[in-house]
Amino acid sequence: MLIDTHAHLNFKAFKNDFSQVIRDSLKQETWLINVGSQLETSQKAVEIAEKYQTGVYAAVGLHPIHVDDEEFDSEKYQELAKSSKVVALGETGLDYKANSNKNHQKEVFRKHLELAEKLSRPVIVHCRQAHNDVLEILKSFLREGHSLKGVMHCFSGDWSQAQEYFKLGFLISFTGLITFARDWDQLIEKAPLEKLMIETDCPFMTPEPHRGKRNEPVYVKYVAEKIAEIKKLDFEKVVQQTTQTAKNLFNLK
Repeated sequence: MLIDTHAHLNFKAFKNDFSQVIRDSLKQETWLINVGSQLETSQKAVEIAEKYQTGVYAAVGLHPIHVDDEEFDSEKYQELAKSSKVVALGETGLDYKANSNKNHQKEVFRKHLELAEKLSRPVIVHCRQAHNDVLEILKSFLREGHSLKGVMHCFSGDWSQAQEYFKLGFLISFTGLITFARDWDQLIEKAPLEKLMIETDCPFMTPEPHRGKRNEPVYVKYVAEKIAEIKKLDFEKVVQQTTQTAKNLFNLK
């Protein structure tokens, strides 16, 4: 069994066939977590997850690129998180690629961390060109005596940054990007397997050999295959460990 720890079947790209995509995924023993990026997509993620007894879950949060367009209403997200199908807060974090209000992003990120701790849920963190600030916010939060677990989704940092996240108790996750970009081969080779998770970030980040097509949860197997190849491990060992790691972090049942 595989677990796609970061999917967006709640996005418009899957508007007409998300049910079929989920059926195909479950048939191929691939579980998935649909991750919200705004209140609407978070609500959709929960709505979809609640249709399935097992294998389909949700995360709720406001993506940093949307913080200037939409208020982060903690009470509304807390209400959504009452569902037993909500296994994480996110995606949240910092995105400095676009010209946006960095201070506002930091404030909203902090609010997600506070809510995650309150609800005893891990956080799914998005980080683009902002690792130093993300690390400082996480370190500051933990120094204050708070408790927090989480994952750096679609990890884009270097080995030094990965080690910093590991010290904080965080995991890192990789997408199909690693099937055609060699930037993270050495990092993946060095990193303990138990610190890694796999995801598609579908409909984006489609792996080889399906580049150019819409990404889907079943393609997460190609991420596992590439990690096995880089680390010179048996594919089944990577599948078994990443699945158990995801179950542990998100308390999946």
